[in-house]
Amino acid sequence: MKSFIQIRILFLFLVFSCQGQITNANLLSSEPISASRFLGIDVLSNQYYEENNILYKKNGDQIWQYKNVILGEILKIDTKNPLKIAVFFEGFNSVVLLDNQLNEIQQISFSNINKASIITSAVGIAAQNKLWFYDTISQKIGLYNYSNEDFKFISTPLPGNFKHYESDFNNFQWIDKDLNWYSCNLFGEIKLVSKVPDFDKIQIVNSDLILYSKGEQLFFLDFKSNKTLEVQNVNKSFEFFIYKDQILSIFTNRQIKNYKILLP
Repeated sequence: MKSFIQIRILFLFLVFSCQGQITNANLLSSEPISASRFLGIDVLSNQYYEENNILYKKNGDQIWQYKNVILGEILKIDTKNPLKIAVFFEGFNSVVLLDNQLNEIQQISFSNINKASIITSAVGIAAQNKLWFYDTISQKIGLYNYSNEDFKFISTPLPGNFKHYESDFNNFQWIDKDLNWYSCNLFGEIKLVSKVPDFDKIQIVNSDLILYSKGEQLFFLDFKSNKTLEVQNVNKSFEFFIYKDQILSIFTNRQIKNYKILLP
């Protein structure tokens, strides 16, 4: 394990020293959007955004919306499963599951789970009718089964100093304030993936590729090919970005711009 970490750190140093290679972005489309915050795009290319604390979903000319006055501000949404969207209201320690038309399926309050004292600061959709969560009291990662309303902790205590987190069905991943990138699987096995460069915003594309911004610059860091690629020809005032299926989508100035990116 120690030798692996040393190799990854050395590898990272070499990657950082190989900056300067450039990838061009070709604009495919640009459309206006009335939103204060863009939240994501799902596998069916539905767009999710927020305005006045109302969640909107847009596909072509169709628009759906969801609002929960009681739970207040939306912190984050998880759209990995377009048929079961998770909306995280951190201020009320709650998650709401929505269907594909933004109808409420289930509301989950972590404050009322089996009389447990759970305060969540991170939530995401996991496999097998479960949610990932990080509990700030125990400082552990857990899995909540929303079918039988039960939970279990799967990790040892962690500092929880997350600068960024994301999850897929099988892994919960985070980058701490020291820029260490970790991953935890469904069995609670935690591994250090790598060290990452300092960033303002970041997307973990896969285990070998990240997309991140620093200042007004946008970079792909490819660990497998030992390259850092600066993205050119994109608007520099972006607030949100996501890369999927060779399409880079950027939300900026109340617009969504889609670019074709072909990585070498």
